[in-house]
Amino acid sequence: MKHSVYFDGKVQSLGVNTTNGFATVGVIDPGSYTFSTSSEEHIVLIEGTLRVRLPDEEWKVFSKGQEIVVQPDVSFDIEAQADVAYVCYYR
Repeated sequence: MKHSVYFDGKVQSLGVNTTNGFATVGVIDPGSYTFSTSSEEHIVLIEGTLRVRLPDEEWKVFSKGQEIVVQPDVSFDIEAQADVAYVCYYR
């Protein structure tokens, strides 16, 4: 199991190897953050709502149960108004 901490502890995740590859489950405190990817990421929101701006796209709102697909080797922005929980699958 791998524990990752970002943005002074405002974003944290636990990573595990699954039968479908590496995955993380995490939490996001309210705030604005920029992330970078090295592989394709499939982020499923477990709780809460995120505003997301993917490269060359407008801001979109994603809520509980929705999936955000982020391509490899890009940066993207997120904004959380309240606590958010997610699962991220790396492909």
